[in-house]
Amino acid sequence: MSAPHTDVEQVEAANTAFYEAVERGDFEQLSKLWLTPTDLGIDETYHDPADAGVISCVHPGWPVLTGRGEVLRSYALIMANTDYIQFFLTDVHVSVTGDTALVTCTENILSGGPAPDAGEELGPLVGQLVVATNVFRRTTEGWKMWSHHASPVLAENDDDENDDTPA
Repeated sequence: MSAPHTDVEQVEAANTAFYEAVERGDFEQLSKLWLTPTDLGIDETYHDPADAGVISCVHPGWPVLTGRGEVLRSYALIMANTDYIQFFLTDVHVSVTGDTALVTCTENILSGGPAPDAGEELGPLVGQLVVATNVFRRTTEGWKMWSHHASPVLAENDDDENDDTPA
């Protein structure tokens, strides 16, 4: 077993690799970062890896996705429909207990869609604030994503500040 500070550094690196793969649209690399049934000792001869329910993911506003098939399909869809995405992670906290690690962070996301008019490179950029919990599991190939859960942070409405004023 490695030293606790080394585990934290390795989990931080795995977490960073996850976001970088999404930013680059590197589906192959992203797939390698998620747990497989084999990583957990599940015999794939008897269990379809797509239905094994080994991993889970919740994107903001989406239902819970379970199993490699559903989770990876969701990332393929996101990557196919996002021309530009960049994550600025803040408030990153890593906790490691045994072979399981928990990462909480704030995803400050900048993304852009297709250009509205021909000749333009990219559509308007949109910012979004999301909090995420990423669960990793130690494998023989390093730390791999077990679960990703992301929820939007609701912005305060300026009108709410005036609620204390008498009508």
